[in-house]
Amino acid sequence: MKLVRYGKPGKEKPGLIDAEGKLRDLSAVIKDLTPDQLGDAALARLRKLKSASLPLVKGTPRLGSPVGGVGKFIAIGLNYADHAAESGLPLPKEPVVFMKASSCVQGPDDPVMLPKGSLKTDWEVELGVVIGTRARYVSQKEALNFVAGYCTVNDISEREYQLERGGTWDKGKGCDTFGPLGPWLVTRDEVPNPQKLGMWLDLNGQRMQTGSTRTMVFGVAKLISYVSQFMTLLPGDVITTGTPPGVGLGMKPPLYLKQGDRMTLGIDGLGEQHQLVVPFKR
Repeated sequence: MKLVRYGKPGKEKPGLIDAEGKLRDLSAVIKDLTPDQLGDAALARLRKLKSASLPLVKGTPRLGSPVGGVGKFIAIGLNYADHAAESGLPLPKEPVVFMKASSCVQGPDDPVMLPKGSLKTDWEVELGVVIGTRARYVSQKEALNFVAGYCTVNDISEREYQLERGGTWDKGKGCDTFGPLGPWLVTRDEVPNPQKLGMWLDLNGQRMQTGSTRTMVFGVAKLISYVSQFMTLLPGDVITTGTPPGVGLGMKPPLYLKQGDRMTLGIDGLGEQHQLVVPFKR
């Protein structure tokens, strides 16, 4: 299934994309697509619905984050060898784990706002993993059973805040609008192997990133197992799993986002995002 949330910010309704690519309303079935709707039993009930019987949504409404009430937004750094190289950093022996603020989550096509005074805001197309079942000290073999589904993520990053302001990476990763998710939550039954997904990002119509999840240093199952050793993963938590090369930081000279730029990005089977870069606004 391809599950969505649509409507104005803060007033999103649940929906699904049918086999013909049309948006169907789920409001009469569930109130919202929140953590309590991400377990296997809840998703199985939705899967049994006849999509043709659901109300068709007219027009092209705004899409919000496909999951409401995201709890932890966990990110993995330097998880593609060629991206680590372009960043001038050694390949990690264990996954690099940091956090993005849940307040940065937004819809896939909402504008990306430059932080006040920012000069080094960057892009990163990434595979997002949405947890559906509580996971604590899970094995790598069983890890994917705890996944509700997958989505496209743009891990927007302010490089000065991340790398030049001391402390952890978190302060450059969680600014408002820095976590576009979606357009869809694609349930795990439709993604049999998350390590075979092509991914790309264009800036102003020019291809910047081209990659595949097959080149991850640590695969999705390893990441879930690893992170679950250090924190309990709960339904609605999101893990964004790293980016392939082609970010602005790695260019010579570096290239960063400016007002008026447009990003388009996507992952095979998980849909596209489209974002306009706008100036800081309170």
